[in-house]
Amino acid sequence: MFYSEDELLMLSGIQHFSFCQRQWAIIHLENQWKENLQTVEGNIIHNKVNDPYILESRGKTFVARSVPLISYQLGLYGYADVVEFIKVEKEGVAIRGKRGLWTPIPVEYKRGNPKPDERDEVQLCAQAICLEEMLQLSIQKGYIFYHAIRRRTEVVFTEELRSLVKKLSKEMHETYKRGVTPKGVYSKKCKLCSLFDLCQPKILNKKITVKEYIKKGLDEE
Repeated sequence: MFYSEDELLMLSGIQHFSFCQRQWAIIHLENQWKENLQTVEGNIIHNKVNDPYILESRGKTFVARSVPLISYQLGLYGYADVVEFIKVEKEGVAIRGKRGLWTPIPVEYKRGNPKPDERDEVQLCAQAICLEEMLQLSIQKGYIFYHAIRRRTEVVFTEELRSLVKKLSKEMHETYKRGVTPKGVYSKKCKLCSLFDLCQPKILNKKITVKEYIKKGLDEE
């Protein structure tokens, strides 16, 4: 199945969707957003990285920034922070103004530490699938640079990770078509979310009757 131009969703949203489907819906269905220290710091880091006019060559590596991406198979579009093109003997792509063949390696920049789940890996793998579709080649790995630890970690695009990306992108489109924000389920990770006050997961999970709700409101007055 391939999606049309009008059905494309933001690629960056797959990271939100993997973390919390309700968070994704608040941002992408309800168009609500709230900054916190972590998101502001993340924006500063990305602004430094994502200047498309900064081109860099290091030996057999050519670095492109803020690279446009699209996949009609996933129904996603967006940008890669950085794509490093490594010169190869075969199974690469030609780059205008450069001799030889080059294979792309996506690199994503994150402000914090490596996560306990796969949300960052999912986003990077989605970028790789976009590049594969656009350039008609296979990409085996990419990197995530974590600002907190000042080093990059390698991500291998396994079949399991690719299947997860396809599953999440499909669920994103289904949720978008329904147009209904999923119910919140409170957990420890909610405290890390900049949308905590908008989401109110604790209140939504409380079972309260109409009579109790009215009484509570009158007591507060």
